[in-house]
Amino acid sequence: MSSEPARTEPVISVRSATASLGSRPVLRGVDLTVHGGEVVALLGANGSGKSTAVRSMIGQVPLTGGSITLFGTELKRFRDWSRVGYVPQRTTAASGVPATIREVVSSGRLSRTKLRWPSRADRAAVERAIGLVGLADRAKDSVSALSGGQHQRVLIARALAADPELLIMDEPMAGVDLASQEILASTLREQVAGGATVLLVLHELGPLEPLIDRAVVLRDGCVVHDGPPPRAVGQHALPGHDHVHPHAADEPLRTGLLT
Repeated sequence: MSSEPARTEPVISVRSATASLGSRPVLRGVDLTVHGGEVVALLGANGSGKSTAVRSMIGQVPLTGGSITLFGTELKRFRDWSRVGYVPQRTTAASGVPATIREVVSSGRLSRTKLRWPSRADRAAVERAIGLVGLADRAKDSVSALSGGQHQRVLIARALAADPELLIMDEPMAGVDLASQEILASTLREQVAGGATVLLVLHELGPLEPLIDRAVVLRDGCVVHDGPPPRAVGQHALPGHDHVHPHAADEPLRTGLLT
């Protein structure tokens, strides 16, 4: 009985959040709650504020008003980042990373290892994460040799290496081939079955549709829908949602991780 309050307390709580990029207002009073074990899709047209919203939740974009709490703790006081796994858009990180898959995924474990030498459990967690995304046979390969879909799998494995309770993923299916989409969907399915909470920025639901509990649609930095996903209410019925297909091609990336 004592564990019940922990399950009902929101994992993410965003209240009246406002944020700007330069002089341009991007979030205009966003309210969003994600409870433990939920899978929530954040949808909307390009420029609607989806990525800014999730980046504000991990402290990358400061709010100009409102508040955010993670696991019941105000964001500015939150320190337990091993509980959170973040997968950015592939275009947001530095390129040209001279590293192997195992090295990149191991970096995701740093929130738990800090400066201590990795233990057997740490190494096992890294290998498990690599295996979950179907790259166990390529762990020693350089990330520079990977295709777009394989790159995205590495980023998700990096986030999973810390065994997070909350996964925040920004366009994980963008530019990813169908085979990799299915692998990523299967990986997420296993995480959700294990009790993980997931917030996904998406253009369309695709193979993730069966996992989605709720859809939140942004338009011009405001929430215009919070309820059943598009499958239940009609794909084109949600205001502010443009139905954009991800790139079908899965071309090799030549400029390193996250280009």
